[in-house]
Amino acid sequence: MDPKKIAQLVTTGKVYDLGMEYYVGMPHHPNHPPFAFSLTKLHGEMVYDGGVSASNCLFTTGGHTGTHFDALGHISLKGMVHGVGEIGPWQAYQGLKKGGIHEAAPVVTRGVLLDIAGLEGKASLGSDYRIGKTVLQEAVKRQGSTIEEGDAVLIRTGWIKYFNEPTKYISHHEGCPGLIEEGARWLVSQGVRYVGADTVALEKTPTANLPVHVILLVENGIHIIEAMNLEQIAEESVYQFLFFASPLKIKGGTASPVRPVALA
Repeated sequence: MDPKKIAQLVTTGKVYDLGMEYYVGMPHHPNHPPFAFSLTKLHGEMVYDGGVSASNCLFTTGGHTGTHFDALGHISLKGMVHGVGEIGPWQAYQGLKKGGIHEAAPVVTRGVLLDIAGLEGKASLGSDYRIGKTVLQEAVKRQGSTIEEGDAVLIRTGWIKYFNEPTKYISHHEGCPGLIEEGARWLVSQGVRYVGADTVALEKTPTANLPVHVILLVENGIHIIEAMNLEQIAEESVYQFLFFASPLKIKGGTASPVRPVALA
């Protein structure tokens, strides 16, 4: 990035953690595996000279569980994946040979928060709320923000307040607030490179066929970040910042756990 642009974005040097904790029982979409964890060694079970011991752990998780970063190969349309073409020859249960999360570069870019819940004067949007072009434009205007080519745009619904209520947070049948097609296409027209949100699926759910994922991932190669914690930056009215996110290089993976950071 241009050093001058970085200097404009970082004025206090304050770091904001935009990731959620991983723990047994945390929310997970029914299409994806849950998070599992155990200590494998307790202190004192193996003791080195001088009384030194180590505790160790083992965990497993779905790539799309918790705060995570979608690979372009996560979604296909009629067998086609962005930047790959026909995915059939490039996939096996051992992983995606093309379009996997290992191909996603670390992110260092300008970030923009669009606080839709704040715009509506609510702690959290209702499950039926549809985020389209008009409300996105109104949030930009109300906040005095701008959206620039290459930005990461993060959309706050306030839904993360239900993260410790897994059934409510996932709301597989009732649904969650989220982005709809016209809103996604408007973000594409602004030249954004990443879109994130504090919900499990970014787009309005329930959904029959993930149209927003198709627009962003398949048609335009725009990575999606989900289950983010946007509460503190919204509370402090931090609408523009330097944004960092680095997915793990899981060869062939369709997503990766990630701990995004805003520096303002």
